[in-house]
Amino acid sequence: MKRLLILLSITCLLTGCSVSRLYPDHIDDNLKILLGEKNNVYNTYYDGYKYYLPKGIRIINKEDYNALLKDSHGNCYYLYVDVISYFHKSVNDYVVSKDSYYSKKLSYNKKTGYLQIDKIDSKYFIQYVFNYAKIEAYVDKKNLDESIWYMSSILGTIKFNDTILESLIGENALDYKEEDYTLFKADSSKESFLDVVEREETDKYKKDIEDEKIEIND
Repeated sequence: MKRLLILLSITCLLTGCSVSRLYPDHIDDNLKILLGEKNNVYNTYYDGYKYYLPKGIRIINKEDYNALLKDSHGNCYYLYVDVISYFHKSVNDYVVSKDSYYSKKLSYNKKTGYLQIDKIDSKYFIQYVFNYAKIEAYVDKKNLDESIWYMSSILGTIKFNDTILESLIGENALDYKEEDYTLFKADSSKESFLDVVEREETDKYKKDIEDEKIEIND
């Protein structure tokens, strides 16, 4: 844990993050630090929004407002940016779960959301919603603090472009593919997240196979 504390502090200094100290195993204190400060550093841009993607995590696949990310430990993160909820300023109606390992409703810098962590077998299923976006991950206990830091760095820096969203959405419903499950409703099961990751990985594998067939035929 001490190594993690040093790693996160050094990473923050190298990436422009103003966080100077984090506390291992103290989620409440870390959230106040990570979400309480205003950071205006961005390095990832898409139609209608942008955010900061910290070093140590990369984008594996991106489609519409969904993205599959992976960190250096091999942990997968599923990110969904809900531009519809942002456009219509939907209210966060999360109810704290007494049965979860950790559950808290969040409100920092006029942005809201929640963090729910459920222990499933020997791992931890994280559902992190903040600023009209959600990230899910399924990690070991030793990676829990670092994963929350990654998620906070992304969700806490999301900035929407109202002009672009107005042109994309307007007063009409956006014509987009709905997921088979409700992303912003907390669920103590990991099934929804793992189903998505498995589908993304399978699609990528199939695409690689098809590309290899094309090269062979050529």
